[in-house]
Amino acid sequence: MKVLIVEDEPLLREFLTRQLAQEGFAVESAADGEDGLYLAGEFPFDVAIVDLGLPKLSGIEVIKRVRAAGKTLPILILTARNRWQEKVEGLDAGADDYLTKPFDFPELLARVRALLRRSAGTVQSSRIEFGPLALDWSAQKVWREGVELDLTTFEYRMLEYLVKHRDKVVAKDELGDYLYPHDEERDSNVIEVIIGRLRKKLDPEGKLLPIETLRGRGYRFALT
Repeated sequence: MKVLIVEDEPLLREFLTRQLAQEGFAVESAADGEDGLYLAGEFPFDVAIVDLGLPKLSGIEVIKRVRAAGKTLPILILTARNRWQEKVEGLDAGADDYLTKPFDFPELLARVRALLRRSAGTVQSSRIEFGPLALDWSAQKVWREGVELDLTTFEYRMLEYLVKHRDKVVAKDELGDYLYPHDEERDSNVIEVIIGRLRKKLDPEGKLLPIETLRGRGYRFALT
């Protein structure tokens, strides 16, 4: 498996390169956003680790351009602790998961391996429809009235979990456990913002109301 690291802190970049290489990964690294974007566009990678606070080109912009170019590799973002807005920006730009600094390497390794397992296609093939909405587990795609929706991986996983548990109310903590199980200091704002963005994409006219909020209890997928 080939990993791209885009990190401007030399010690951290070298540490991650060395540790991942010891775990059997082939590693390429870049010290700024421009070099990271070049590498991501010119060479095939199985996963990328991108710091958001990069010189020359921000991590957010790197992710947006990688996704705009049609690259689907999983992306793990590194961000400062207690910056939930930054986390949301990264996920909304197309990142698949995030890790706050400082972190322990075993946690980063676990997240990278989890992203690789998901990208390998472990979801069983299945398609289900709810009125104008359709979801395909295998393709990990969602359509509204036959038009494919542009969901981030994080948004898709949240929707998939709510649909699979549509017979129950899903608590915010339960969603957090599923979406980022290794993060001990979760930001509830991340869940709320992603739910809001997902609602807008699924129901831009506000008529379907696919995701119901039950105050103090959680969320429920409301379509049948």
